[in-house]
Amino acid sequence: MNLKRIFGALLTALGIGGLIYTAILFSSASSEMNDVKSLIIYGVLGIIFFVSGISLVRTTKDES
Repeated sequence: MNLKRIFGALLTALGIGGLIYTAILFSSASSEMNDVKSLIIYGVLGIIFFVSGISLVRTTKDES
């Protein structure tokens, strides 16, 4: 397996984890400003990691 594919899978897993954590914070959030800031930060980082990991896995070609 290619090192880029492993890194892409790791980024994808981190992105999914960030999005799940954002969903957990969103479901238990009261209307405090710190909760909104953390929702935005974790959500944006989760989306960035997920999209970059998926695109890295998709664009990496297998070497036989």
